[in-house]
Amino acid sequence: MEQDIPRWLQVESTGSVPPFEQIKQAILAAANSGKAAVGTRLPPVRALAAHLGIAANTVARAYRELEQAGVVETRGRAGTIITAGGDASRQKVAAAADEFAAVVSSAGVPEADAVAMVRAALRRA
Repeated sequence: MEQDIPRWLQVESTGSVPPFEQIKQAILAAANSGKAAVGTRLPPVRALAAHLGIAANTVARAYRELEQAGVVETRGRAGTIITAGGDASRQKVAAAADEFAAVVSSAGVPEADAVAMVRAALRRA
């Protein structure tokens, strides 16, 4: 039985953001907003890749990076589930990230430069 793919889990093929990053951001946003509560099972890698028309390794990379960040956990044949999200600190950071993204976009700063600025700021903090 094929698992339903949530509407919030999509990628734009015409954007400059790589598909694995779009998947990561969609899952993070859903976890932080409560659209995907802790315990929500994500679609299997191959099913999501087939649905989105992308390589399975792309989805696997997104899941792996989210697992390293402690947002999801892969439980073998039981699948990948949301393990964190919705707490106040994550929501605060997500809101700040949205605001930062809007400023970056309106200023016309390239994404790579903006990410480098964030990394430098995190190292200083």
